[in-house]
Amino acid sequence: MAVVYVARSAKASKWGASVGLTKHIYKLGVADDTAEAAVKALNESAHAGESDWKLVKKEAAEGVDEAAAIERVARKEKMVDPGLYPKIKGVRGIFKVRTVNVENELLVQQALANMETRNVKIGHPEVAAYLIRAALG
Repeated sequence: MAVVYVARSAKASKWGASVGLTKHIYKLGVADDTAEAAVKALNESAHAGESDWKLVKKEAAEGVDEAAAIERVARKEKMVDPGLYPKIKGVRGIFKVRTVNVENELLVQQALANMETRNVKIGHPEVAAYLIRAALG
């Protein structure tokens, strides 16, 4: 069974903020085995020039392939163009996330569940859950 995962790198976030993207940079991927092994492979290969990737969230899913998942998320969030930034060297699946989109989705979910809508603090787990929901469509 495939696993959809979201990872983040503190160094990649710092780089994103310094080049004018955003500090909210996340890697979305699909692994055939475990998400932990996939993140370990990211670190060993210095994925996008960084070796401090950490797993934020994972979810098991059947029949999901990475290209399709990335394409679904790219409809909602902007994927960092690997052709424009030499640092990421053609790497796909790195997204800059607008936290206002995550907050809006959470508020809509609260309203649809007839919960009292309240301000939501957006952290890494909330962003990762948003990306996984978008990837699974």
